[in-house]
Amino acid sequence: MKAALVQLLNTDDKAYNLAHARELIGEAARGGADLVCLPEMFCCEYRNRSFVAAQEPRGGPACAMLSEAARENGVYLIGGTIPEAEDGRLYNTAFVFDRGGAELARCRKIHLFDIDVKGGQYFKESDTFTPGSEVCVFDTEFGRLGLCVCFDIRFPELTRLMALSGAWAMFCPASFNMTTGPAHWELSFRGRAVESQLYTLGCAPARDVNGSYVSYANSIVVHPWGNVIARAGAEETILYADICPEEAASVREQLPLLSARRTDVYTLDYA
Repeated sequence: MKAALVQLLNTDDKAYNLAHARELIGEAARGGADLVCLPEMFCCEYRNRSFVAAQEPRGGPACAMLSEAARENGVYLIGGTIPEAEDGRLYNTAFVFDRGGAELARCRKIHLFDIDVKGGQYFKESDTFTPGSEVCVFDTEFGRLGLCVCFDIRFPELTRLMALSGAWAMFCPASFNMTTGPAHWELSFRGRAVESQLYTLGCAPARDVNGSYVSYANSIVVHPWGNVIARAGAEETILYADICPEEAASVREQLPLLSARRTDVYTLDYA
């Protein structure tokens, strides 16, 4: 499967962001992509007031564009994330569409990004969003794939559940910043790949040093053995990578981590 990670600049103009994303989805398809992934909050700036301003219900303008772009280009499309409004709440949600434009999956960010690093970044996503509660996997002609959002990559249990559910690759629209990115971006994706023996693919916004939130960028693809097979820089770009379910199966056969788990002893006893 040829995957394309679209590392685009997200601005404060939602209409422009949607049109630009649509152009780049088409470019990725012309580049041979079977599956295209957009970054977290591709439709707006990464800040709480922008999330509120850009919110829309399921099936709104962003979802409609994504569905049409998937159908027009004949690709699977992970639509980054958008601020999804439902029943008076907002969710940081990734919608997935199949080659015909039908909704294939919905992934709401489970772990909200609340951070206060001494001398570094402060941000509270929970001021705006409600967390999701479902592990997201979906089926394609290439097999089962997993999906999570940004901060979710830091929780090994989540990726492990995807692998145990049959996923051989996991996609993560994300937006690490200039504090957490240099320290933990590559480490997180390599760690999850090695632990659960699947490909991990992180798609980030391009870096705007003058923006309200400066993305680390560096979209990345990691092999199940843990080596980085593709990585972007800071600029707007499309990162391509060929990934293969047989490779993940081969790694799991050579180093049987999943089958060697001792679930009989993985318990906590506080008595």
